Amino acid sequence: MAKLYSNSPEKVKEMAPKKETIEFLLNYSKALDVSTYKKLQFESILN
Repeated sequence: MAKLYSNSPEKVKEMAPKKETIEFLLNYSKALDVSTYKKLQFESILN
């Protein structure tokens, strides 16, 4: 299992997420609202 992981810089660059992916996740997390009522949690998207 240890052979699957690499510290070489070439592999790290290949695994880096795209800028669009990061922006999508950040925008999604900003739009997500979690409300708690008593012991229940409600998730809603604000868009």
